[in-house]
Amino acid sequence: MTTSGTTAFNMDFTEIAEEAWERAGREMRSGYDLRTARRSMNLMTIEWQNRGINMWTIDEGTINLVDGTSEYTLPADTIDLMEHQIRTGAGNQATQSDLTISRISVSTYAAIPNKLSRGRPIQLYIERLRDAPKVNLWPVPDNDNYVLYYWRMRRIEDAGSGVQTSDMNFRFLPVLVAGLAFYIAMKIPELADRISMLKQAYEEQFALAAGEDREKTSARFVPRIGRI
Repeated sequence: MTTSGTTAFNMDFTEIAEEAWERAGREMRSGYDLRTARRSMNLMTIEWQNRGINMWTIDEGTINLVDGTSEYTLPADTIDLMEHQIRTGAGNQATQSDLTISRISVSTYAAIPNKLSRGRPIQLYIERLRDAPKVNLWPVPDNDNYVLYYWRMRRIEDAGSGVQTSDMNFRFLPVLVAGLAFYIAMKIPELADRISMLKQAYEEQFALAAGEDREKTSARFVPRIGRI
C-alpha cells in the first residue's frame, strides 16, 4: 500500500472551531458560535504565554545603537527578551565580537548614580510596558558602532478569519482543539458535566506538546569519583 507522501496537514480557524464544538458536545451552527470560539481562542493563547516559553515564538532582532541615546523601543508584540549581546566591529571578520550585556532590575538601574555616563553598554534594564517594551542601556553608547543583538519571545498572533490558519507549531494543534473545547464548555451551562473531562484532556495534550517543544541541548555529567 502507498502512503500519501505529504506532511502538510493543517487546520484553518473554522475547522478548529468546528472540531472544538463537536468535542464539547455541540454542533457549531451560527456566526455567533464562531465568534465566541474566536474570542476564547485568543484568551487561551494568552494563557499559554503566561505558562512559559513557546519555542516557535522566539525570534532574533537587532537595534543599531546611537551615540548618546540610552533608551530604545522594542517591537510592540514583544513579551520579553531571552538573550542579548552587544556586537562591536560588525561585518568585519577580524574585529567582530559579541560581548556580554547583563540584565538588571529596576531597583539596580535606579541606584546607578550617573545614568549619563558614556561608554560601551554593559547593563540593560527592560521596561515591560503595556504597549511596547523599552530597553534602557548603561553606560550610554559613546559611538554609533554598537549593535544590540537579542532573542525575544513575541506574542502569538490573534485568531484570524475563518480561512486563516493558526500561528503555532503543528504539535500544538491537538492542544488548541482540546483547549478550545474546554473553554467553550465552560460557557454553556448544559455542558457543565463535560468540563472536568475536557479540562483533563486539555492539560494532558498541553503537557505532551510543551514537553516536546523545548530546547534540546547536550548535557555533560561528571562522576563524583572518590567523593561521598
